[in-house]
Amino acid sequence: MTTNALEGPSKQYLTFALEEETFAMDIRSVREIIQHASMTVVPLMPNFVRGVINLRGAVVPVIDLRARFGWPAARVGKKTCIVIFDATSNHEKMELGLMVDAVSEVIDIADSNIETPPQFGTAIRRDFIQGMGKVGGAFIIVLEPSRALNIDDMAALVEQAQAT
Repeated sequence: MTTNALEGPSKQYLTFALEEETFAMDIRSVREIIQHASMTVVPLMPNFVRGVINLRGAVVPVIDLRARFGWPAARVGKKTCIVIFDATSNHEKMELGLMVDAVSEVIDIADSNIETPPQFGTAIRRDFIQGMGKVGGAFIIVLEPSRALNIDDMAALVEQAQAT
């Protein structure tokens, strides 16, 4: 955490694009960013689980963040990346990959520049949003990974998909 004399404490966030929206997540949970590569499709998974990749011998599930938000599945392009981050399930850490359209940069956002999410009018569920970061006159949607990418919630959706 850094401190800006004018704005107070701040944190660093990785910014990335999904369609025309800019999102951010706390850099402390990000392990690495890799180029999109082929992955193994796992049968009977919900549409937001694109498959698994082999990352230095570890099996890492890849979540299509667009599909997780209820949008049409992502189309792989030249800038498509997978953000590897630490997710938590039952107090255990596990690596998870997020498929995003493009990674932008790491930025500092002062805590005082993060507003509460609006009650309506966002492109994703409100509980998936930690806040709206004000950066250079624009807003960046700061994700709440513990909700948007909750392993237990996603596992329940997988079980539902398999049951139908």
